Amino acid sequence: YADHLREAFPASAAVFDEMAAEESEHRQRLADMHRQKFGERMPLIRREHVRGFYERRPTWLVKSLPLETIRREAMIMEAQAHRFYRQAAQATSDLTIRKLLLDLAEAEKSHVSLAHRLGLAVAPDARAEEDETARRMFVLQYVQPGLVGLMDGSVSTLAPVFAAALATGSTWETFLIGTAAAVGAGISMGFAEALSDDGKLSGRGSPWIRGFAAGIMTTIGGLGHSLPFLIPDYRIAMTVAIIVVAIELWAIAWIRWKYMDTPFFRAAFQVVIGGVLVFLTGVFIGAG
Repeated sequence: YADHLREAFPASAAVFDEMAAEESEHRQRLADMHRQKFGERMPLIRREHVRGFYERRPTWLVKSLPLETIRREAMIMEAQAHRFYRQAAQATSDLTIRKLLLDLAEAEKSHVSLAHRLGLAVAPDARAEEDETARRMFVLQYVQPGLVGLMDGSVSTLAPVFAAALATGSTWETFLIGTAAAVGAGISMGFAEALSDDGKLSGRGSPWIRGFAAGIMTTIGGLGHSLPFLIPDYRIAMTVAIIVVAIELWAIAWIRWKYMDTPFFRAAFQVVIGGVLVFLTGVFIGAG
């Protein structure tokens, strides 16, 4: 955790470094006690020996965890360690070993407070800076590619969907065309986003997470106004699809206002103009 946070969140990384140093001291105390009681041979410790006490995420997931999740993980892990040492102390009749285990349990209990410092005792300016960095990373890695995908899926598929609806008069054929356009656009946008930037220079995070966000939201944007054409009645399907389009455009404007600091009415105006132009293009082609 400390290594992962060191570059972007140095204050929190420093707290994790302090916790790691104390854990190293605990390990040494346990090793010394084992050497004193049982000699130099160390028994093999397997996962099943501590199953039920420790539940943690795989190490490879750490790089994708947001800061607040890592803070919570630290507190949970220390609480689990406290419980483990207390129950281990009850399983031995050796007073020296029991005392050590109870001492370590109390140390882990204080670690819970130390972990809590990750959320409370980091200097206010450092905490504010780290929170802003975390928000910026969330926007760059999830919101921005997802918004681009939603806009592409919602707006660019308007023309083929409504052109197909007007040209064929068939709700089922329109649904098939819209679904094909949405899924195809989602795959294309996902790979385009993932392959365009590895995130190392731009700081935009994992390319695969960004690609997944862009691809999924593109597909959702295209499917939104395609699904109503599962309704057999042509007029009802068209009416519902137009309502869905209005909801999609409002959602895009809201996301731009919420996360991209774009004034809501300006965002709504820009999105509506683009959507109307693409919609009219589909109507013109389909009617022709």
